[in-house]
Amino acid sequence: MRRCVLLWMVIVGLASISCGDQASEVKDQAKGTVEDILEFAQRDDTNVLFIVVDTLRADHLSAYGYERETSPLLADMADSGIRFDRHVSQSSWTKCSMASLWTGMYPATTGVTRASHVLPEEARLPAEILQDAGFRTAGIWRNSWIAPNFGFSQGFQTYTKPSPSTSPQANPADSPHVLLAGSDADVINSAFGFLRAYGQKRWFLYLHLMDVHQYVYSPDEAVFGTTYEDIYDNAILWTDHLIGYLLEDLEDRGLLERTLIVLVSDHGEAFGEHGNEGHARDVYEEVTRTPWIIRFPFELEEGVEVSSLTANVDVWPTLMDLLGLPPMDSADGRSRLPEILAFGRGEEPPPESDAFALLDRRWGHEQQPSNPNIAINQGKWRFFHIERNPDRLELYDKFADREEKVNLAQENPEVVKALQQAIAEHMEESSPPWGEAPSIEIDELQLNQLRALGYGVQ
Repeated sequence: MRRCVLLWMVIVGLASISCGDQASEVKDQAKGTVEDILEFAQRDDTNVLFIVVDTLRADHLSAYGYERETSPLLADMADSGIRFDRHVSQSSWTKCSMASLWTGMYPATTGVTRASHVLPEEARLPAEILQDAGFRTAGIWRNSWIAPNFGFSQGFQTYTKPSPSTSPQANPADSPHVLLAGSDADVINSAFGFLRAYGQKRWFLYLHLMDVHQYVYSPDEAVFGTTYEDIYDNAILWTDHLIGYLLEDLEDRGLLERTLIVLVSDHGEAFGEHGNEGHARDVYEEVTRTPWIIRFPFELEEGVEVSSLTANVDVWPTLMDLLGLPPMDSADGRSRLPEILAFGRGEEPPPESDAFALLDRRWGHEQQPSNPNIAINQGKWRFFHIERNPDRLELYDKFADREEKVNLAQENPEVVKALQQAIAEHMEESSPPWGEAPSIEIDELQLNQLRALGYGVQ
């Protein structure tokens, strides 16, 4: 995927959002303790706001120690809620990653690893469980990799791509791509419409935001400079403010005190740390360490930092546990409620489990054989395996070298051997419970929409 800077100076003339104004601070909410989390599942009035910020790497967020104040609202959410520090997404490519997020299954289990692959109807997704539990379900998205024909609309009573607003754009001369129309202000405005119609019911609202992926920001957020990373940070600040407008609206409607808010990402973004820019090329730290933040309807007296290893496959098993709903079918991930309680109480957390990330390096080349690039996190170690290049060994001590700069494979042959075996067993034991992942023909219109995101799909 070629990097292009998508400098959208978004002048949004929308009824509910004015870029010239800052979202007012959300007022103090009810206080709670870690013990209140145990009783949370007994509530029958809780809504769920589930936000995916596409292409958001954790280490560019204020809440994760970034030196720039890119995300003050998310930092506040983490300070009074739960932040998962060592969190891993399951791929650096949206469709593969989102299939794992929604099913709680690793890519080797879902089988959704190529451009044409589809989540089948047999997959029971969170929106289906929530709808059966009486939630009004809605998804608002702008990324065509999660379009309905790829199976991602299952369980949503409303699943819509909002009409784009008119915004001036700059398309650099060296960019081969058409820019994605509109901005995430369109998603937020659509969310306002959903809340006007269904706010007094019990609801589950999923928002998939794309402005960080597209390097979109408003003039008011142009505070960090003009390099690629500066513009990326500007887009994060813009997105943080958009989320703030939505929370302010929830508060005005009296809904904030009964809404569970969850923020995650499908993958991160590279700035040349390992020779690549963008994403969907490899599974290094910069494209797979993503945020996971939970904000309860009550404010914890002290926010909880979960420093155990977690993964996107754990997100929905955890949320189902918190909501007192049936567990996910055949999930590889597990509920992290025990870790939340342990860290909140200052107790010893449960033993860690391994975490995997996978990218088929030929995911967009349907006529070529697959070539999975797999990473395993186990304790302090992270090891990489490329199926068609097994002699390329990369091993990193994540506790001493979080950015994966010092390859320790030669000095630790026994560790390499053990992790190679763990990957082999993971791949051998993992298979889609529905058999092969089905495939579809992608028509030229959708191919062009996907290419507009910057992906070289063939």
